[in-house]
Amino acid sequence: MSLVRRALGALIHRTYTAIRHAGAITPSTPAGYRFGRLGDGVSIAFPPGAIFGERWMEIGEHTLVGERVSLSCGMMPGHDLGDGSVLRIGGGCSIGRGSHIVAHQSIDIGDHVFTGPYVYITDQNHVYDDPEVPIGRQWPRNSPVSIGAGSWLGAGAIILPGTTLGRQCVVAGGAVVRGEFPDHSVVAGVPARRVRGYTPEMGWHAPVTFDATT
Repeated sequence: MSLVRRALGALIHRTYTAIRHAGAITPSTPAGYRFGRLGDGVSIAFPPGAIFGERWMEIGEHTLVGERVSLSCGMMPGHDLGDGSVLRIGGGCSIGRGSHIVAHQSIDIGDHVFTGPYVYITDQNHVYDDPEVPIGRQWPRNSPVSIGAGSWLGAGAIILPGTTLGRQCVVAGGAVVRGEFPDHSVVAGVPARRVRGYTPEMGWHAPVTFDATT
């Protein structure tokens, strides 16, 4: 019985490996043709998450997208976003499994950006201008997001609308980020703040604070 079970287990693993390989989305697969652009060497792992609005997505060369990653442009499948791309992911990136990137106006992710698993990036949020209308029924508001080349986003980080991260930034796991951060920032917390920076003169250092009374 043990030999049969081992053989069956090996067969299942080989079959699942073959399914994952065959199910990946690449520039040469039918699903890849729906994208605005998929660079050479791009692979979106199987099983994918929810993917729609591919026409408005560009993904650069040799970027790897993990399992169950959701990529979407627009409110729903079939939503016309006009000309040009809305979601742009650079070359040489790695998007961790279970992440969600939800674009409506503009999300730019630079080259060689790596994320941990379960990262959430969006350029749209609900508003609560009218206190008498349920928040989910108020028209959402968009604000572009930009993530600089060479940055790292830790597991579970949330990047909110209106965020600009410079080059080579680090976002700590679980951080909730909104605002503008210069190159070489280390960002952590809820809400996130800049906890370290880098300059050629000072190297890595805590942000300089000033006493308003002096």
